[in-house]
Amino acid sequence: MSTYPYGANVHANGVRQHYLRYGGARAGRDPVIIVPGITSPAVTWGFVAEHIGKTFDTYVLDVRGRGLSSASDALDYSLDAQAADLNAFATALSFDRYSVVGHSMGARIGIRAARSQPAGMTRLAMIDPPVSGPGRRPYPSQLPWYIDSIRQSREGMTADAMRAFCPTWTDEQLALRAEWLHTCDERAIRASFDGFHTDDIHADLPHLKIPALLVTAGRGDVVRDEDVDEIRSLVPQLEHTRVRNAGHMIPWDDEAGFHAALGDFLGAALAPFDQGGKHASQ
Repeated sequence: MSTYPYGANVHANGVRQHYLRYGGARAGRDPVIIVPGITSPAVTWGFVAEHIGKTFDTYVLDVRGRGLSSASDALDYSLDAQAADLNAFATALSFDRYSVVGHSMGARIGIRAARSQPAGMTRLAMIDPPVSGPGRRPYPSQLPWYIDSIRQSREGMTADAMRAFCPTWTDEQLALRAEWLHTCDERAIRASFDGFHTDDIHADLPHLKIPALLVTAGRGDVVRDEDVDEIRSLVPQLEHTRVRNAGHMIPWDDEAGFHAALGDFLGAALAPFDQGGKHASQ
């Protein structure tokens, strides 16, 4: 049975922020806000939110310039603007307490948002955040990978055509990405990719005073062991789990491993995960 009741829009930080809600109010449990990565509209994280929604009131954001949220040539797509969006979203929905789960770019947004120590943010789960920045090694993915696929999707793209960009994904995952990728504003993607190399999230990390969880991929080259050690030195309260069987898109590769990595960090143990019953597009 689906845990998805509705999608909606809220005006916060001067823009329209679209979100999908899963689950419902849970007494004594903080709601969870999921912030996806650079080219992941909210709907593509629905399969994760479906499961988390069994335990928590769960909201998946369309980051500005993605999905059904505001996008324009004049919009500010900086990390600071995205972080302000997240804090304003929680305020607009009158959350007294809430947890944030951010993947990749979304993790960097969560880190920058947490730097200002918003009163209601109680936990931050950082899922394989790019550790690039000024004077650091570049992010391992290349900008043309994003831009070329977005331009093809704007013309109309099949799941088979998307396979050239995501060869390990299932047919269902490919079809959903082909359906929604055109909603990613190219200017937003360029700004966020450039920000991976110009924004210094390591300067933000010592300001995290809330419980923090780092979940990293066992395959790929986004977060190395030495990066984990550095982050731990900056965030003494850090918990860390590596999902050995997954690349950067962790729940796509090992959904069960992803939920196991979250454990009870969000304040309660997640419902048992049925590996055979997952639906990647819902």
